[in-house]
Amino acid sequence: MSAAHSAPRTPDRDPGLQPERTRLAWRRTTLSGTVSAVLAVKTALHGGASVAGVVACALCCVLWLGFLGVAHRRIRTLSAPGSPAAFAPRHATAAVLCTVAMAACGAALVL
Repeated sequence: MSAAHSAPRTPDRDPGLQPERTRLAWRRTTLSGTVSAVLAVKTALHGGASVAGVVACALCCVLWLGFLGVAHRRIRTLSAPGSPAAFAPRHATAAVLCTVAMAACGAALVL
């Protein structure tokens, strides 16, 4: 088979700015978590602090710090030279659990 009859070769996928976009998405998500934690503190302290409100608020802050740690680790990985490593399933699970638990604590504060 001659080269003229072979299928045209498509260029390999150029990741371009994909790691940069993903890193920026992690930063935006971290900012959203920060706003949620601040609103949890404001809600817990509004109208007098109750024990349940303070506990839920403290738990929200701890969960936010956990998410911040996972996000910061991923941002560092994406900022490193070369091709970034895949996101470890245990880190992804930790990020999801922190997010869901923080939402549950926020709901407990509102109700």
